[in-house]
Amino acid sequence: MQFHIENMACGGCVRSVTKAIQSVDPVAQVNAHPALHKVDVFTTAPRAELEAVLADAGFSVN
Repeated sequence: MQFHIENMACGGCVRSVTKAIQSVDPVAQVNAHPALHKVDVFTTAPRAELEAVLADAGFSVN
């Protein structure tokens, strides 16, 4: 699945996004593209659960 995260713009943001996603699914593969504000996630976790932890981490997901 793919997320558009407008306020992800640097390596620190990428680490925070990855940590949040992997708190739900520790084996999730996360490929972030901060210049495009996009994250590709390979996981079996529900999208709504990932959106919730990203919001809790301060990232608005579109």
